[in-house]
Amino acid sequence: MSPAPSSLLIGHGYDLHRLEALPPEGAGRPLVLGGVPVEHDTGPVGHSDGDVVLHAVTDALLGAMGEPDIGQLFPDNDPANDGRDSMDFLAEAVHRMQGRGLEPTNLDITIICQRPKISPHKQAMQARIAGAIGCDAGRVNIKGKTHEEVDAVGEGRAIETHVVVLLVGAES
Repeated sequence: MSPAPSSLLIGHGYDLHRLEALPPEGAGRPLVLGGVPVEHDTGPVGHSDGDVVLHAVTDALLGAMGEPDIGQLFPDNDPANDGRDSMDFLAEAVHRMQGRGLEPTNLDITIICQRPKISPHKQAMQARIAGAIGCDAGRVNIKGKTHEEVDAVGEGRAIETHVVVLLVGAES
């Protein structure tokens, strides 16, 4: 019997969240990026914990497999998702990925914000994401970019993330 054909699947994920002051001055939640708490004076406005990085990683994995997106699987009008840890969303995508006999070859993550600086948090984010998806941290690349003070991201009123992932394996 010949081995099952190998699959290469690529996915792109994107997310953006508005940033506001933390309570009581605003509606921002504590800032979490890639599963790592980041000290900052503003935080995302969102239904879950607002982790823009994990939301984009989750959508990239789901997209590579042609699965429903994060909003379909975890709707923001479901009270069960209010304040929910985004690692739960990622765990569901990983479960679906592993169920199909796929594994990540690499992830390329670009976080775009004026502040905070991303470089001091890269290693922790890489380790956290790699552990969650089951790969070596060296396969998770993270870059921080700014919008050069242009638009809502550049003015510090929003944060966005783009992710590209390559999955490989013999789909079942």
